[in-house]
Amino acid sequence: MAAAKLTPMGVAVLELLHEKPMHPYEMAQLMRERYVDNRVKLKAGSLYHTVERLQQNGFVEVVNTQRDGRRPERTVYAMTTPGKDAFQQRAREMLGDVVQEYPQFLSGLGVIDDLGADIALAELEHRVTRLRAGVASDQVVLKRIQDDGTPEIYWLDFRYLAAQRAFELEWAEQLLADLSSGRIPFQDTTNTLSLVTKESHERKTS
Repeated sequence: MAAAKLTPMGVAVLELLHEKPMHPYEMAQLMRERYVDNRVKLKAGSLYHTVERLQQNGFVEVVNTQRDGRRPERTVYAMTTPGKDAFQQRAREMLGDVVQEYPQFLSGLGVIDDLGADIALAELEHRVTRLRAGVASDQVVLKRIQDDGTPEIYWLDFRYLAAQRAFELEWAEQLLADLSSGRIPFQDTTNTLSLVTKESHERKTS
């Protein structure tokens, strides 16, 4: 039977367990503090489910339980040797392999003419506004990380995300300008449809 393939969340969990054994609540806290939730969808339910799957696959094991006052008991997990091997293999794939991904934005661009000029331009303006806010937020976070003296090797993922968002903002702003000015013209779909209808009619009557 083939070994279970680690999901991005599974990799994020094992990444933390590289440092020390910990319980899922601590994992969630650290993921938020380190902005790991920018690259994995972090929800309590999915995190606990991921830890359970890792345990079922023999990648993590229970090493302790903790109780803090009257709070529920917390289970502490550590990475096993098979878990470390699986982590290393998956991490190499994620870093070195070029994988075809399918961003939602590409599909939006593919149907932009079908929306018509008014709706398309309005939605692009909304996207540009959100991207500007995201870029501004990224700059604040990057400055804080730099001021904290965190070694750069630990925030390459966030730096990449910030650069990607800045590029997308620049590209979307240029597209909005090109569409607004008419340099990239919207097509008259009504005429296109009428030509198809006429051609179909000619085929039927010939």
